[in-house]
Amino acid sequence: MSPAEALASIALVAIAADGYLAEREGQDMTMLLSRMALFSSYSSEALHRLFGHLLTRLKQEGPGALINQARAVLPPDLRETAFAIATDLVLSDRTVTPQEQSFLEDLCVILEIAN
Repeated sequence: MSPAEALASIALVAIAADGYLAEREGQDMTMLLSRMALFSSYSSEALHRLFGHLLTRLKQEGPGALINQARAVLPPDLRETAFAIATDLVLSDRTVTPQEQSFLEDLCVILEIAN
């Protein structure tokens, strides 16, 4: 897993934290990540392939495994960025479910984000 894949994994788990993947959230995630320098070498098609691959892994391995694998390769200087993106995606529908709140609290600890 590359740092870009790690960041995308965290974003994907964030939009799935409430138990379902809304199409709008997926579009928001694609738009957010595609504007980052980290993804500048990814074409639209490559981003969609990456998300498809990560979605398969999410379904097979579960969110905890995907987040732990992402954390292992995510450079420390991208951890706050990953948390900010996850928070932005959770808030994109203007509601925060208890599952999403719990996910963000756990992610804060996992990524060692200072409170």
